[in-house]
Amino acid sequence: MPDSQLSAELFEFLRELRKNNNREWFLANKAYYESVVRDPLLRFIAEVGPRLRTISRHFRDGSMFRIYRDIRFSRDKSPYKTHAAAHFPHAASNRDVHAPGFYLHLEPRHCFAAAGLWHPDATTLEKVRRRIANRPGAWKAVLRRRLPIEGDRLSRPPRGYDPTHPHIEDLKLKDFITRVTFSDAAVCSPRFPAVFVRACRTMSPLTEFLTKALNLDYSTGGKSAPAHSE
Repeated sequence: MPDSQLSAELFEFLRELRKNNNREWFLANKAYYESVVRDPLLRFIAEVGPRLRTISRHFRDGSMFRIYRDIRFSRDKSPYKTHAAAHFPHAASNRDVHAPGFYLHLEPRHCFAAAGLWHPDATTLEKVRRRIANRPGAWKAVLRRRLPIEGDRLSRPPRGYDPTHPHIEDLKLKDFITRVTFSDAAVCSPRFPAVFVRACRTMSPLTEFLTKALNLDYSTGGKSAPAHSE
C-alpha cells in the first residue's frame, strides 16, 4: 500500500473515538491514532500539495488540523474531534482557516472536499460582496459551472446593496463554500490523491473568484514546501 494511502483503519479509529471520547482512552490509543490517522494523512498532504500547485501556484501545501477540540466556549466538553481534516490555504493567508483554500474532511460516512471561504471577517465578506455586485458577469461564470454554493445567509439584503440585484440571494451569503462528497471506500483507494485533486480543480472557479475578490494573486505553476500539522 502506498505510504500516502488512507486506510479503513482510519475510519475504525474515528468510530471507536466517538464511542470513547475521553482522555484516558485516547492516551491509551495515541500510538494507534498516530499510525493510522495522523501519519498517513500527513503523507497524503505532502503528496497532493504539489499537485494543487497546478491549479494555482499560490496555494500552499496543506496542514492537518489537530485532533483536540477547543472546548472553552462549548457546552460539549468532549475533548477530541471525531473527524480528521486538512486545509490547503492561499500562500498569503498566513495559515488562516478562514482564508480562500481547499479542505478535506474525513469522517465515517461523511467525507468531502470543500473549497471557498468559511466564516470570513466583515472586511473580507464585504470585498466578496462588492465583487459580486460590481462583476456580475464573473460571478455568473462561476454559477455556470453548477457548483452548489453553501453557507449561512442573511434573511434580508445586506445594507447598501440593491435588493433587486440579479444576484441578491448570493449577496446575502455569509459563507461561500462548495463541496464534493466521497464514499469511505473511495477515500481508501490508492487513486484518492488524484480524485481529491480533480475535485479541487472542479471547485476552483469559486476559489479563483474569491481569491481575486481579496486582491490576491491566482496563477498556475510553482513548487511546494513540506506538510505540517496545525
